[in-house]
Amino acid sequence: MITTNNADMQLTATMQPHELYGIRPENVIIYGQSIGTVPSVDLAARYESAAVILHSPLTSGMRVAFPDTKKTYCFDAFPNDEHDIDKISKITSPVLIIHGTEDEVIDFSHGLALFERCQRPVEPLWVEGAGHNDVELYGQYLERLKQFVSQELVNL
Repeated sequence: MITTNNADMQLTATMQPHELYGIRPENVIIYGQSIGTVPSVDLAARYESAAVILHSPLTSGMRVAFPDTKKTYCFDAFPNDEHDIDKISKITSPVLIIHGTEDEVIDFSHGLALFERCQRPVEPLWVEGAGHNDVELYGQYLERLKQFVSQELVNL
């Protein structure tokens, strides 16, 4: 039987993932898609990794639902805007952003806004004509991932 106490939980919460799992940061690529980009940006801003890939990222849950929203509200379930726009600039790893130009769920402008604030952006992939759920059906999607992982990361 495994038991934990409060001290164990506090220690675990402050440990780096490589300390917990024995995986070195240079062997970790953080990948987030759509809503999954919210925790991905948060993790990447707090922990080292080899790279970050954000596929159809959002700047704010409210801005997805109400595109004219200019600020982040405390009730925004996904407050990427002020928080993650600040957080994305804290990511020290290379960041690849992939977004379809005809995304009907999360407007393409979200990907552009995050890209502009990256500390170490790499050439993004703007998939012309792709929507939210079909980016990976375009040939350049896999080609760009392959190029990023097998060539660009090796040379950085």
